[in-house]
Amino acid sequence: MLHVFQPEQTNDKHYTLLRNDLHQTARDLQDAYNNLGNATDPDLIDCYIYELNSVQMRYKFLLASIKKIEDSYTKNPLDVS
Repeated sequence: MLHVFQPEQTNDKHYTLLRNDLHQTARDLQDAYNNLGNATDPDLIDCYIYELNSVQMRYKFLLASIKKIEDSYTKNPLDVS
């Protein structure tokens, strides 16, 4: 599991929400891989490939959003805008 740098004791609700969404998306990603691995019907395989691509894109977006917030903390930890 990927461990993302977490600023110490942040009260940023947006940051916390993003981290929770990232953890949920990681679980969704694992489920999508499991579903794809168990599918035998060609239509289901296509469906799970699309689902997997969608979840991967959401994961990348959330990860980039979290990184942007963390970078702002490292530049100026007192400015949480």
